[in-house]
Amino acid sequence: MTTAVTDLANALLEQHVKHELAHFKGAKLQKYLAREVAALFTYADRVTLNRLSSPDQILGVIRRLVIDMDLDAGIPEIAGEMAAQVLNAPMQSHTRLKEILSRDQVTGFVEEALELKQHRERMISGIMAHPVYQELVANVVYQGLVTYLYEDNLITKSVPGVGSMMKFGKKMANKAVPGLDESFERRIKTWLSDSLPGLISRSEAFLHRALTDDEVRDTVMAAWIGVEDLSIQELNEGLGDIQLQEFVVLGYEFWLSFRETPYFEACCAAVVNHLFEQYGDRPIAELLQDVGVTETMVVAEVETLVLPLVDVLREEGYLEEALRRRLSSFYRSAAVKKILEPEA
Repeated sequence: MTTAVTDLANALLEQHVKHELAHFKGAKLQKYLAREVAALFTYADRVTLNRLSSPDQILGVIRRLVIDMDLDAGIPEIAGEMAAQVLNAPMQSHTRLKEILSRDQVTGFVEEALELKQHRERMISGIMAHPVYQELVANVVYQGLVTYLYEDNLITKSVPGVGSMMKFGKKMANKAVPGLDESFERRIKTWLSDSLPGLISRSEAFLHRALTDDEVRDTVMAAWIGVEDLSIQELNEGLGDIQLQEFVVLGYEFWLSFRETPYFEACCAAVVNHLFEQYGDRPIAELLQDVGVTETMVVAEVETLVLPLVDVLREEGYLEEALRRRLSSFYRSAAVKKILEPEA
């Protein structure tokens, strides 16, 4: 380019940059954003989800950013510190549980849970069949039987001194016949072992009869009434910062392993594939409408997030530099030289 053409091109570049910068602030930027969002929503009425993306592309993003992405070891520490700040915040002491979860909401959860009668019966059966519960029942019955025989039965209560005589006789018998006490205990435990399946079966049948919908409803609601006026701080008593951070770390470690399981990936694939089956050939506007996203909502959020960001970028000089990088190559191109040379 000749000097005159170069000077003219540079002058045009400066004016163009100023023109663009003037539109990146205040009311002009708001109008611009609103206009562009409206234009995009117009296209959303005819552009389908399949034209914008595919299930494989979305699953690829999930795989890269959720499953395969290396997460820094500092994340659980930061999360633990944030959780501790929440736990120790002043709001914990003056916020009651019922302000977060209302009684009507609890009632709704209970009513829905009562519909899962089959699951409740299966849970009861699982508890009854657990070895720990069976050992507990055996120990309770054994201790109760021994206590009754030596202390609490009708004879020892009605006749003074009989209980002491029975204990004395037990001691004397053990001295006369060593191992008699162990033999007695072994016989009782053998009887318990033989009788335990029947005891468990009868207790299970009793629980199925006793835990009616009304009984469960009344029990849960009574428990709720007892805690709904407690503050969150009172409910968190005994949970210190260290324990909380340890729980956060355990949760983080679980997430790291869970996200790599075939189950998690299969769940993601099921959701994404169903989304595209439902909306793939339909305009994007229908999907946005079904999830409650409107043009007004998008404009409000864009203004809230974008306007302050653009202000900072403009004040720091980034916008001007970016505009110059973008436009300077055009104003120095052969096409511009060809247009401007006749004017020189």
